[in-house]
Amino acid sequence: MPEKNQMICAVTDALGSNGEGIVRHEGVTFFVPYCLPGEKIRFRVLKVKDKIGYGKIEEVLTPAEERVREKCPVFTRCGGCQLQHLAYRSQLRFKGNVVKDALRKIAGIRLCVPAAIKSDLPYGYRNKLQMPVGVDREGNNVIGFYAERSHRIIPVSTCVIHPEWAEKLIAVLHRYMKECAVKGYDEEAGTGSLRHIVVREIGGKFIVTLVSVTENLPNLQYLIELLYTVFRTFTFYLNINAKDTNVVFGEQFILEHGPGYFEAEEQGIRYEAGPVTFLQVNENVRAKLYEAALKAVVSTGDEVVVDAYSGGGLLTAMLAKSCKRVYGIELEAEAVKCADALKEKNGLSNMTNICGYVEEKLQGVLEKEQGEEIRLILDPPRAGIARSVVRAILESGISKIAIISCNPATLARDLGLLTGSLVEKDGELIKNSEYAALNASKTNECSSLDALSEKEEKTPQIENEAGLNGFYTIEWIQPFDMFPQTKHVETLVLLSHKEPDSRISVKVEFGEKEGQISLAETQKQVEDSKPKAKTTYKQIQKYVEENYGFKVHTAYIAEVKRNLGLPMYDAPNAVEELKRPRSHPTEKMVLAIKETLAHFEII
Repeated sequence: MPEKNQMICAVTDALGSNGEGIVRHEGVTFFVPYCLPGEKIRFRVLKVKDKIGYGKIEEVLTPAEERVREKCPVFTRCGGCQLQHLAYRSQLRFKGNVVKDALRKIAGIRLCVPAAIKSDLPYGYRNKLQMPVGVDREGNNVIGFYAERSHRIIPVSTCVIHPEWAEKLIAVLHRYMKECAVKGYDEEAGTGSLRHIVVREIGGKFIVTLVSVTENLPNLQYLIELLYTVFRTFTFYLNINAKDTNVVFGEQFILEHGPGYFEAEEQGIRYEAGPVTFLQVNENVRAKLYEAALKAVVSTGDEVVVDAYSGGGLLTAMLAKSCKRVYGIELEAEAVKCADALKEKNGLSNMTNICGYVEEKLQGVLEKEQGEEIRLILDPPRAGIARSVVRAILESGISKIAIISCNPATLARDLGLLTGSLVEKDGELIKNSEYAALNASKTNECSSLDALSEKEEKTPQIENEAGLNGFYTIEWIQPFDMFPQTKHVETLVLLSHKEPDSRISVKVEFGEKEGQISLAETQKQVEDSKPKAKTTYKQIQKYVEENYGFKVHTAYIAEVKRNLGLPMYDAPNAVEELKRPRSHPTEKMVLAIKETLAHFEII
């Protein structure tokens, strides 16, 4: 068994869902970041327990063909990017494989998932910059990004996934803080003033927000003058956040300069953007994703479309331009107000915005629109579609559903429930063996890192998966690379309602004679196929405390599972905040939780 600090030379087998290399050595599966499949590497063992290990790469002895030289000087230290060492074309294929593997492992769905649709800008694509401001151990001001799974700020002077203006802005903020004696915020001591700088670009105009614990910052006019050296057209807010929290913005925004918002237009929809307006950070890929989603649910223009989890209503408004009527359903009242303003600005009389829970409001829309061709778009948060919403959809019989997902694990769970590949038994989700049998002959596998033509990178029509009675079939699935150089992937899926074409009656004779099915063998198969009992969060907490001597919050367990791409189901605190919001587990806790998951054979 390998030991801590041991140096090992081995070949990387594969990439994990978080972009780390997987190395198998002497019966131990090691997770080693920043190495690629086929590479011979030398790494140092950090931890080993229950045949799961963690390592730190020391040297690449034989590099893979897909390896490229990273552009960022703090790559491997900053937690923002995981894949800069992987050629971009291979990143696209990797992300397709992440989605494919999640579907197979979590839901038992075997599909050929294509490479992600590329971003025209692999670097410099982000239209939003959000940087923490703090102090280092010596008390010096630092501006940068958090290290992976930590609130330790890695100082940066530039960032390759942001445009050139980011470098100038960082320099300006450093100058202001030095010349005006302004200190960054110390999370542990609760001292200092500045916490974050947030900038959003809208059509060449900029919304700049400085987050501070106090409104009494010195010489803000001087800062505004400095900002003119970076941006020609901008508006500037001071946001006050004095709470002990990891939430970036406080409730109070003070407009210090400019109009406060800017107008923009996308696909014929005019909208206003302010400091808290949500927009995808990659405009190029956002346009491709929205165009594909519109085409997925609107074909003739006579459709009635429901946009669930509609947010501020931008996609809802785009749909209104193309379909007969559209309904946006959103829980957040402020977002619904924004959607109503969007409706009025664009004169969209066929757009209705509804505030409430999707599962409750969907039925009302269906009753109102009886006899109409109804389509559904869902764009849920990372936690995925609520179980109650899934049930409402299955009961509705809506003909077409498009899902936009930012989390392959929760997407796999949701597709499993909608297609019938996952079923609920005794409160637990288990793979449906009947679904697997139906689809055994329809599997269409793709090999990892296949060479793809430009034609193959477009949205394909793949072979339909057979659905069960009343469930849905997947027509096609397509990842989008919204975040190049990172492990994150957006995915668009189109489903159609599946009714059985016919029913077949089969007579089965049990016995020991030729042509009969053995009862003993049948019983054995049943026993072999029984699902393993689910490991509870309480069991994980108990094991950690007994074996490591400290307690871990269920939210920490949920965070580790989420980062590993494991299904969350209805896990406690999977998305809820802690009493001290958005706290994160320490490295020690993460290792203990991972090793506990390995003990229970969850990973």
